[in-house]
Parts: sequence; structure tokens; C-alpha cells
Amino acid sequence: MVGKKILIVEDDPMSRKLARDVLQAHGYETEEVTNGEEAVAKAIEMRPDLIVMDIRLPGIDGLEVTRRLKSDACTERIPIIAVTAHAMPGDEEQTLEAGCEAYLPKPIRFMEFVSTVKSLLGDTQTA
Repeated sequence: MVGKKILIVEDDPMSRKLARDVLQAHGYETEEVTNGEEAVAKAIEMRPDLIVMDIRLPGIDGLEVTRRLKSDACTERIPIIAVTAHAMPGDEEQTLEAGCEAYLPKPIRFMEFVSTVKSLLGDTQTA
């Protein structure tokens, strides 16, 4: 688990801090961006082990970012967790169709969040 890198794509400062604090407390390295354009560029540059993706972002939204990353050979295998306030019927299906491997509605339930991250990264150690 040590050294696994997670890219947090979140425009809300409080949500970004919560995700960062929880992930770092479990031994993950994190980097953060606040919009879709930065997300695409940073994912290509850093090749994270996982991406935590907000859906409502300034500029291109998280669904379009996900589609772009999943269509690029350099980033197509990076698992993406959609963490979003979008919790209307059909939203989960829409995020999964865009290429996200998991969907978690806000507010984040920390145990479920960490469990999902560990599952997608294949981390079997408990923290």
C-alpha cells in the first residue's frame, strides 16, 4: 500500500481536504486538482494508481474527464471513483457508463470510501 498515488479531482476545498486527510491517514500519497482540464493533464503526467473524481467541475465535467482518460492508452487502466453530490435516479448508471469503476454519493461515508479505494487498488492490508 505504501507509495500508492491517488489523484483527487475536486473543486470544493472542504471536500478536497476531507478526501486528502482520509487517504493520507491510510498511507496514500495524494495530489489534487480543481478542474477537468487540470485533471486530464495531471493524470497523464503523474499516472496515479487511482483517481477520486468529482462530477460537477468547472470547465469540463467529471464524466467527460473520465471518458477522455478511459480513451487514452496511457490512462485507460487507472480506476476512477466518482464521488459526487449527484444522487438522482440514473446518476450512478451514467457515471459507470462513462467509465468510473465505483460511485459514492456525498457526503462521503469514510469507511465505505476507504473500503472502495482499497478494493480498487487491491490493498488487503488494514490500516
